[in-house]
Amino acid sequence: MKLKTGNKAPNFISIDQNEEVFDSSKLVGKKWVLYFYPKDLTPTCTIQACNLRDHYLTLQEKGITVIGVSADGIRLHQRFIERHKLPFTLLSDENRNVIEAFGVWGEKKFMGRTFDGIHRSTFVMNEKNEIIGIIEKPKSKIHAQEILTIYQEKEERK
Repeated sequence: MKLKTGNKAPNFISIDQNEEVFDSSKLVGKKWVLYFYPKDLTPTCTIQACNLRDHYLTLQEKGITVIGVSADGIRLHQRFIERHKLPFTLLSDENRNVIEAFGVWGEKKFMGRTFDGIHRSTFVMNEKNEIIGIIEKPKSKIHAQEILTIYQEKEERK
């Protein structure tokens, strides 16, 4: 099933960079963002993560929890966080349960090659765990603003 705006976000349990269990059901009642990215420490993924880091206080002030997900292992997540001073949670989804639940695994093309991988995507949720926005192919240099715009537009419609 392809997730759409208005769907409930799938509940999931995963492991974070501190080897602690992360249960998404604990996010009910909060605004939260789940962003999927292909690989730690790669150029575009680093730009995206650093943009979120640089605007993290603004996101926090708006009550938004940021969570990143890739299929990388915990140790690589720890290096990524340490090297770039990332203040948010990164989930290690090596078995791709979360990645597949959100439908972001599939065929990709890069530099003339076709392969399976994670499609860079962000899901924006409200306090009721409803998906209020999906950013397919986010712009790494302005990703935080893309997220803030979705929340702002939802507030203006109320």
